[in-house]
Amino acid sequence: MQTQQSSHSLNQHTLYFAGGCLWGVQEFMKYLPGVVTTEAGRANGTSNTTQGEYDGYAECVKVTFDAQDVTLNELIGYFFEIIDPYSINKQGNDVGEKYRTAIFSQDSNHLNITRDYISQRDDAEKIAVQVAPLTNYVPSDPEHQDRLTNHPNDYCHIPIDLLHKYKKQLHWGVFE
Repeated sequence: MQTQQSSHSLNQHTLYFAGGCLWGVQEFMKYLPGVVTTEAGRANGTSNTTQGEYDGYAECVKVTFDAQDVTLNELIGYFFEIIDPYSINKQGNDVGEKYRTAIFSQDSNHLNITRDYISQRDDAEKIAVQVAPLTNYVPSDPEHQDRLTNHPNDYCHIPIDLLHKYKKQLHWGVFE
Protein backbone atom coordinates (compact mmCIF):
# COMPACT_ATOMS: atom_id res chain seq x y z
CA MET A 1 0.00 0.00 0.00
CA GLN A 2 1.39 3.39 -0.99
CA THR A 3 1.14 6.28 1.43
CA GLN A 4 0.65 9.83 0.27
CA GLN A 5 2.51 12.78 1.69
CA SER A 6 0.46 15.82 2.51
CA SER A 7 1.10 18.89 0.39
CA HIS A 8 2.22 20.56 3.61
CA SER A 9 5.17 18.17 4.09
CA LEU A 10 6.17 18.59 0.43
CA ASN A 11 6.89 22.24 1.23
CA GLN A 12 9.37 21.32 3.96
CA HIS A 13 13.03 21.96 3.25
CA THR A 14 16.21 21.53 5.28
CA LEU A 15 19.25 23.77 5.56
CA TYR A 16 22.23 23.75 7.89
CA PHE A 17 23.20 27.10 9.44
CA ALA A 18 26.64 27.59 11.00
CA GLY A 19 26.90 30.83 12.95
CA GLY A 20 29.36 30.38 15.77
CA CYS A 21 28.38 28.43 18.86
CA LEU A 22 25.43 26.23 17.92
CA TRP A 23 23.65 26.77 21.25
CA GLY A 24 22.64 30.32 20.37
CA VAL A 25 21.95 29.61 16.71
CA GLN A 26 19.53 26.82 17.66
CA GLU A 27 17.82 28.90 20.34
CA PHE A 28 17.27 31.76 17.87
CA MET A 29 16.25 29.68 14.85
CA LYS A 30 13.73 27.45 16.63
CA TYR A 31 11.38 30.39 17.26
CA LEU A 32 11.33 31.75 13.72
CA PRO A 33 8.10 31.67 11.72
CA GLY A 34 7.94 28.62 9.48
CA VAL A 35 10.62 26.65 11.31
CA VAL A 36 9.34 23.13 11.95
CA THR A 37 12.33 21.53 13.72
CA THR A 38 15.91 22.28 14.70
CA GLU A 39 18.77 20.00 15.67
CA ALA A 40 22.25 20.93 16.85
CA GLY A 41 25.04 19.23 14.94
CA ARG A 42 28.27 19.28 13.00
CA ALA A 43 28.53 19.87 9.26
CA ASN A 44 31.16 18.78 6.77
CA GLY A 45 33.63 17.10 9.07
CA THR A 46 35.23 13.81 8.09
CA SER A 47 34.00 11.71 11.00
CA ASN A 48 30.59 10.15 11.64
CA THR A 49 30.90 10.60 15.39
CA THR A 50 31.25 13.46 17.88
CA GLN A 51 34.14 11.64 19.57
CA GLY A 52 37.79 12.20 18.70
CA GLU A 53 39.92 15.00 17.36
CA TYR A 54 38.57 18.03 15.51
CA ASP A 55 37.93 16.91 11.92
CA GLY A 56 37.14 20.14 10.08
CA TYR A 57 33.44 20.40 10.97
CA ALA A 58 31.46 23.58 11.52
CA GLU A 59 29.08 23.74 14.46
CA CYS A 60 25.67 24.08 12.85
CA VAL A 61 21.94 23.81 13.30
CA LYS A 62 19.87 21.61 11.02
CA VAL A 63 16.73 23.65 10.30
CA THR A 64 13.65 22.16 8.70
CA PHE A 65 11.20 24.82 7.58
CA ASP A 66 7.91 25.08 5.76
CA ALA A 67 8.23 27.13 2.57
CA GLN A 68 4.55 28.05 2.80
CA ASP A 69 5.32 29.97 5.99
CA VAL A 70 8.79 31.40 5.36
CA THR A 71 10.87 31.81 2.22
CA LEU A 72 14.47 30.76 2.03
CA ASN A 73 15.47 34.42 1.55
CA GLU A 74 13.56 35.38 4.71
CA LEU A 75 15.24 32.59 6.66
CA ILE A 76 18.66 33.71 5.46
CA GLY A 77 17.77 37.27 6.44
CA TYR A 78 16.92 36.13 9.97
CA PHE A 79 20.23 34.26 10.15
CA PHE A 80 22.13 37.39 9.12
CA GLU A 81 20.60 39.18 12.13
CA ILE A 82 22.61 37.01 14.54
CA ILE A 83 25.98 36.72 12.79
CA ASP A 84 28.85 39.00 11.96
CA PRO A 85 28.97 38.11 8.25
CA TYR A 86 32.42 39.67 7.80
CA SER A 87 34.17 37.69 10.51
CA ILE A 88 36.27 34.67 9.58
CA ASN A 89 36.28 31.76 12.05
CA LYS A 90 34.97 33.93 14.89
CA GLN A 91 31.60 34.85 16.36
CA GLY A 92 31.58 36.66 19.70
CA ASN A 93 34.15 35.08 22.02
CA ASP A 94 34.11 31.83 20.02
CA VAL A 95 37.21 31.55 17.85
CA GLY A 96 38.30 28.75 15.55
CA GLU A 97 37.40 27.05 12.29
CA LYS A 98 34.50 25.19 13.90
CA TYR A 99 32.84 28.57 14.60
CA ARG A 100 32.92 29.73 10.98
CA THR A 101 29.75 31.07 9.40
CA ALA A 102 28.24 28.98 6.65
CA ILE A 103 25.05 27.78 5.03
CA PHE A 104 25.05 24.18 3.86
CA SER A 105 22.45 22.23 1.91
CA GLN A 106 22.07 19.01 -0.04
CA ASP A 107 19.87 20.92 -2.51
CA SER A 108 21.83 22.90 -5.12
CA ASN A 109 18.83 25.19 -5.61
CA HIS A 110 19.10 26.24 -1.94
CA LEU A 111 22.77 27.05 -2.47
CA ASN A 112 22.03 29.09 -5.60
CA ILE A 113 19.32 31.07 -3.77
CA THR A 114 21.76 31.69 -0.90
CA ARG A 115 24.51 32.88 -3.26
CA ASP A 116 22.00 35.17 -5.00
CA TYR A 117 20.86 36.55 -1.63
CA ILE A 118 24.44 37.39 -0.69
CA SER A 119 25.32 38.83 -4.11
CA GLN A 120 22.34 41.23 -3.92
CA ARG A 121 23.57 42.78 -0.68
CA ASP A 122 25.39 46.12 -0.80
CA ASP A 123 28.19 44.58 1.28
CA ALA A 124 28.46 41.36 -0.75
CA GLU A 125 32.20 41.70 -1.38
CA LYS A 126 32.92 41.77 2.37
CA ILE A 127 30.76 38.78 3.35
CA ALA A 128 32.73 35.77 4.61
CA VAL A 129 29.82 33.32 4.93
CA GLN A 130 30.67 30.01 3.30
CA VAL A 131 27.98 28.57 1.00
CA ALA A 132 28.63 24.92 0.27
CA PRO A 133 27.07 21.53 -0.33
CA LEU A 134 26.51 19.45 2.79
CA THR A 135 28.86 16.47 2.59
CA ASN A 136 28.49 15.14 6.13
CA TYR A 137 26.24 15.80 9.11
CA VAL A 138 26.52 14.43 12.64
CA PRO A 139 23.93 15.33 15.31
CA SER A 140 25.44 16.79 18.47
CA ASP A 141 25.35 14.87 21.71
CA PRO A 142 22.10 15.11 23.73
CA GLU A 143 23.50 17.67 26.20
CA HIS A 144 23.93 20.14 23.33
CA GLN A 145 20.37 19.82 21.97
CA ASP A 146 18.23 22.82 23.00
CA ARG A 147 21.04 23.75 25.39
CA LEU A 148 19.93 27.33 26.09
CA THR A 149 16.31 26.28 26.57
CA ASN A 150 17.42 23.74 29.16
CA HIS A 151 20.24 25.87 30.64
CA PRO A 152 19.29 29.52 29.98
CA ASN A 153 22.23 30.92 31.97
CA ASP A 154 24.89 29.23 29.83
CA TYR A 155 27.15 31.39 27.66
CA CYS A 156 25.82 32.70 24.37
CA HIS A 157 27.49 35.14 21.98
CA ILE A 158 24.09 36.47 20.84
CA PRO A 159 22.63 39.25 23.04
CA ILE A 160 19.56 37.97 24.93
CA ASP A 161 17.16 40.53 23.43
CA LEU A 162 18.16 39.43 19.94
CA LEU A 163 18.30 35.76 20.90
CA HIS A 164 14.62 35.79 21.89
CA LYS A 165 13.42 38.51 19.52
CA TYR A 166 11.00 36.18 17.74
CA LYS A 167 10.16 34.03 20.75
CA LYS A 168 8.46 37.08 22.23
CA GLN A 169 6.21 37.29 19.16
CA LEU A 170 4.95 33.74 19.55
CA HIS A 171 1.60 33.31 21.19
CA TRP A 172 0.17 29.84 21.72
CA GLY A 173 2.29 28.46 18.89
CA VAL A 174 1.10 31.01 16.31
CA PHE A 175 3.46 33.65 14.95
CA GLU A 176 1.82 37.04 15.03
